[in-house]
Amino acid sequence: MKRKVVISINTAWNIYNFRAGLIRSLIAEGYEVVALSPKDEYSQRLVKLGCQVVDLPMDTNGTHPGRDLLLLARYYKVLRAINPHAFLGYTIKPNVYGSLAAHALGIPVINNIAGLGATFIRDSLVTKVVRGLYKVALKRSHKVFFQNADDQSLFVESRLVAKAQTSLLPGSGLNLDHYMPPAPDDQAAKPFRFLLVARMLKDKGVEEFADAARLLRQSGATAEFHLLGDAGNGNPNAVPAERLAQWQSEGLVVYHGKTDDVRPHLAAADCVVLPSYREGVPRSLLEAAAMARPIVATDVVGCRDAVDHGVTGLLCEAKSAASLAQQMGAMLAMAPAQRARMGAAGRSKVETQFDEQIVIQKYLQALDSIVRPQQVQADIADLVPKRFNS
Repeated sequence: MKRKVVISINTAWNIYNFRAGLIRSLIAEGYEVVALSPKDEYSQRLVKLGCQVVDLPMDTNGTHPGRDLLLLARYYKVLRAINPHAFLGYTIKPNVYGSLAAHALGIPVINNIAGLGATFIRDSLVTKVVRGLYKVALKRSHKVFFQNADDQSLFVESRLVAKAQTSLLPGSGLNLDHYMPPAPDDQAAKPFRFLLVARMLKDKGVEEFADAARLLRQSGATAEFHLLGDAGNGNPNAVPAERLAQWQSEGLVVYHGKTDDVRPHLAAADCVVLPSYREGVPRSLLEAAAMARPIVATDVVGCRDAVDHGVTGLLCEAKSAASLAQQMGAMLAMAPAQRARMGAAGRSKVETQFDEQIVIQKYLQALDSIVRPQQVQADIADLVPKRFNS
């Protein structure tokens, strides 16, 4: 009898782009995988991976109590019908409401705290509410994975989760065969290109990137500044579309929107930049390092896990366009051979620390350690000859 595993994230896009390797491995190990998220254009791609896909409407950015209670009820109804071996939750709402519903049904839960987002950056009433919800939701979880030691310590020291329940993962892991360094090109034949890959949110440092670009232009630097990622429409933290349009009309930045394949953009970049305020372990920087691109990022939780200052890239102060411009200028002033050495060191770091197989094996071990009474009974029943069951 196949064991079912539910994977729930706030978008099917997220499941497909960040968890496809895990899904393939679970299916290869004999699990039946059910993807639970709001339906989008990536839902059908999950079906092609071999998943069963269940549409679960979710207000991903809102905090309305009524809608959140409705989401909890939806999770309870769906999980009761599926009755999986385990519930794998990612992002805030699946981790909170999906976990609460799973616990109520006696379904073991494995959580992944990939990053704490805007609610933990600010000390507000919303932050206090989210912390309280996490404390209740994680209390009975079988395993809670964190992507960096700072977040793990914060949760343990705040008594949101017991340390014995927790474990560290190296980000979401990368398929290193998918992200390969491109062949060297003639850098002298084209302008130097900085690239920021992220949703267009203020907390990702998009505004500081534009301000740093302006400072570098004023200093006489010759370079291009590119933005790649979803516009973040509907997110209260999004950079207004009018501001993005103004930067483009000034010729300050080039905005490419979102893409299904980041690799050509990384290949065309000379340096990847992420001035984020806080991260889990940013996948965009791991992808950049895997493709041997030197990095400029902020010296904050998550980013410093992905970047070794002076070795694979440079770190700057958070929320400081001047500090960011200084480090971007330093990168621009480096000899091409020095940047190439940084890129090669980044690739080596990802190969050693962030291979997708490390993440997959930790999940398989956590799932193997779960024993549900009803599963044991079912396995025994499968072993008993049919004539004894008639």
